[in-house]
Amino acid sequence: MNRIASAPTEVLSPQIVRGRLRHALFDFDGTLSVIREGWERIMAPLMVEVIAGEAGDPGGSIRREVDTYVDESTGVQTILQMDWLAHAVARRRGPNQALSAEAYKAIYNERLLIPVRERLRRLERGEVTREDLMLAGAEDFLRRLTDRGLTLYLASGTDEEHVLHESAALGVARYFRGGIHGAQGASRVESKGKVIRWILESHQLEGPELLVVGDGPVEIREGKARGAVALGVASDEARRRGLNPRKRDRLAKAGADLIIPDFATCDELLALLFPGSES
Repeated sequence: MNRIASAPTEVLSPQIVRGRLRHALFDFDGTLSVIREGWERIMAPLMVEVIAGEAGDPGGSIRREVDTYVDESTGVQTILQMDWLAHAVARRRGPNQALSAEAYKAIYNERLLIPVRERLRRLERGEVTREDLMLAGAEDFLRRLTDRGLTLYLASGTDEEHVLHESAALGVARYFRGGIHGAQGASRVESKGKVIRWILESHQLEGPELLVVGDGPVEIREGKARGAVALGVASDEARRRGLNPRKRDRLAKAGADLIIPDFATCDELLALLFPGSES
């Protein structure tokens, strides 16, 4: 394990080419924003509820299966998670007992949007600040990359209308001059992989010229598959800072080159990404 002195950045791939970055793709939820912090505590019980039905889950096997899936699917589009749920219901209770993935997505969104809307209302009322709803140092990192001339993009598994609204509410939409991309209704096209390919091809980039930043294995794997520099964000979202060991292990397994707990030590992170230049 290699670390920069006095910085919490874990370097898993010391051989990566550094200093050539021109573009950067960010995930949103859990990477920059904590507006949707706790989504797992809403999705997992819902999945257990509909898979188990009236029989319940006395042995806990359904909960263990669900927890494993939710953990591994962080970052994918919600409709794909609901595809898994529909198949799990059909497998456990019979095909006639399963609703469509679209129906399950609607139920999940209805539950999730209760705390999301309340957090946004509190922001509007001035009861919390924009910083309270972002990971520590997140906006500073976006600003510093923009000042260096990088073109930034946002890609999320959350529906695009919500990503646009929430990024604007946090005041960070303005940094993503390359575009903001989210899930499109019932489309199963993996938006993050599509956006990564588009960035590389349309700008004729080599892998080390693109930074991919996220807290889920999806964007890390997609970035690494195309030679990008993959920065994993393994943060304790409830605290907005500090390391979440489960996220860290998940991101390392996905192939992250670097892992950080948050963006609080922006200077050290920039010094690593751009060696030999002023941060």
